[in-house]
Amino acid sequence: MSQYYNPTRTRNLYDPKSKEPFRLSRSKIDLFIKCPRCFYLDRRLGVGQPPGYPFSLNSAVDKLLKKEFDIHRAKGTAHPLMKAYGLDAVPMVHEKIEEWRDSLHKGITFQFPKTNLLITGGVDDVWVTPSGELIIVDYKATSKEGSVSLDAEWQDGYKRQMEVYQWLFRKNGFKVSSTGYFVYCNGRADCAAFDGKLEFDIKLLPYEGDDKWVDGVVRDLWGCLCSDEMPVSGKECDFCAYREAVNSIGVVK
Repeated sequence: MSQYYNPTRTRNLYDPKSKEPFRLSRSKIDLFIKCPRCFYLDRRLGVGQPPGYPFSLNSAVDKLLKKEFDIHRAKGTAHPLMKAYGLDAVPMVHEKIEEWRDSLHKGITFQFPKTNLLITGGVDDVWVTPSGELIIVDYKATSKEGSVSLDAEWQDGYKRQMEVYQWLFRKNGFKVSSTGYFVYCNGRADCAAFDGKLEFDIKLLPYEGDDKWVDGVVRDLWGCLCSDEMPVSGKECDFCAYREAVNSIGVVK
């Protein structure tokens, strides 16, 4: 992992004097909410947090789910999961669906007014109702005992993620349902044997989003980026706590 981490990045830095569009992903909005200081260090000064290890199994689940829903997208039919939960919708057919899914290079974008910020987000899927209302969908994978839910405090980030996606599609002129859905896959550990396969229980969890906070947060983070002053740390930021602990014991050689 360390060979890919550049602690002194010189690219993709925000320049307050530049008028060129600056791409800012949904995940960076969440970073600002969690810790303005880490956000500033990353986007303004080029010192990002060390990356975590990739969740390869989660990525595999995402890819397979997209393939599965794409079969029904091509046929114009509802997936059995939609039918099981009584949801009257089908996977949306749109010329930009693959672009919207590409979180690394494209995604759905919106130029925030009176700034040079181009807000981006890569959605997992979009479904559409007979009335033309869009439903934003996100895939999640885990393995835990009991039933999955959205009740844990750490899942607030999932909810903000959904709301930013809803906000982005509304800003692009689409009619978007306030109800988004998480296709939540829970890997079963109670099977008799592995037998070369992992079985999942799959639930469709609805979430009523409220994106009214997004505009204000984007304005705040833009002010942060334009400032020459280092912002305060997040109250529960482990990265800042670590840096402060190191500094408290003197210079480490």
